[in-house]
Amino acid sequence: MNIEQNQIAQHNDSLLTSHQRKFNFLKEDWSHIDLDSIIQKLVDFQIAIPSWALGTGGTRFGRFAITGGEPRTIEEKIEDVGLLHALNGASGAISLHIPWDIPQNAESLKSLASSYGLTFDAMNSNTFQDQAGSAHSYKFGSLQNVNKEIRKQAIEHNIEVIKQGVALGSNALTVWLADGSCFPGQLNFRKAFENTLESLQEIYLALPDDWKLFVEYKAFEPNFYSTTVGDWGQSLLYASKLGNKAYTLVDLGHHLPNANIEQIVALLLMEGKLGGFHFNDSKYGDDDLTAGSIKPYQLFLIFNELVEGMDAKGMNHAKDLGWMIDASHNVKDPLEDLLQSVEAIMIAYAQALLVDRKALNAAQNNNDVAKAQEILQNTFRSDLRPLIAEARLKAGAALSPIGLYRDLEVRKNLVNGRGVNTIATGL
Repeated sequence: MNIEQNQIAQHNDSLLTSHQRKFNFLKEDWSHIDLDSIIQKLVDFQIAIPSWALGTGGTRFGRFAITGGEPRTIEEKIEDVGLLHALNGASGAISLHIPWDIPQNAESLKSLASSYGLTFDAMNSNTFQDQAGSAHSYKFGSLQNVNKEIRKQAIEHNIEVIKQGVALGSNALTVWLADGSCFPGQLNFRKAFENTLESLQEIYLALPDDWKLFVEYKAFEPNFYSTTVGDWGQSLLYASKLGNKAYTLVDLGHHLPNANIEQIVALLLMEGKLGGFHFNDSKYGDDDLTAGSIKPYQLFLIFNELVEGMDAKGMNHAKDLGWMIDASHNVKDPLEDLLQSVEAIMIAYAQALLVDRKALNAAQNNNDVAKAQEILQNTFRSDLRPLIAEARLKAGAALSPIGLYRDLEVRKNLVNGRGVNTIATGL
């Protein structure tokens, strides 16, 4: 299914008077700010959509399928991201997970993606599942495994993913390892680290010159006693030992409860070792909920550190870090959920752009704690949804993405075209 530009224009026309009224009020409140430059930054800012988030997710207890129409092929997944991008103008890339999505014809996929205005974001390897036809099992780890042949199999898989990515025009590899242990004594921590580092070094050598390697960490799950890349410090240690093309990737749900993620982000950025993000939200652990649905203030505080730190280094907000959603949708239409996540991320980014840096720095230098808090919360509590909508309008997208999605009965059309019992590949 394609959403035509005239459908978007008709939708926008019906909402334009109300939008302009709200946006004019916002412009009055922020008349001291160059909103045109802020809007352009919002237009430029793109958030990659993971191929595995386009179908219904689940838990180890079960999976409740949506009413149908899930994408059955990579081509249909690209089509779905194209729908999202047409609606919000901010989902201009897709991130593939190998072997869930093995390209058969890279040039054809690149052409299809380009027709929707999409590019290919970071590639994702998978050594946390045993794959059909594999000679060895990853039950006791992949890159950390005591068996050199198992490590070799995992290394070769990652190198193959790089090759697939090169053919698609990607420029990064994300490595998330489930490696670890469930019981004391099961694992020699030092040897597990050394094996993992040695394996990552072989993968690193296979990177093209213009590629990045993202080392993703996670505190626990599926292993519950130790994880071999268990926190940002371990990831930073690997990335530092690997070289200047290796970076830490931060998944918001991969921390212990109440971790100060904004401080982690600030320090990684300071060290030049922050590679990018997987956005989601959580109440307890790696819940993979809609971004901003549980802790929107934390999301804003993270972006506050990002904007300040990137500006201090003269970095390009849109291009110098990797921005991607990583979520699992068990009870919602996944496309609606992704639209909500992108909206929340854009709002947090806009809030951070509008923080009065000069006043905040002065308050910090004067140890004026109350003033510093007021500066941040004044921006956070401002309704910036009209600003995000104006950026979408400028990008040729819909003023109300979910509203148009429902008006056009997109899910119903997808069901009609694909069937009721379809299940997205890889899930």
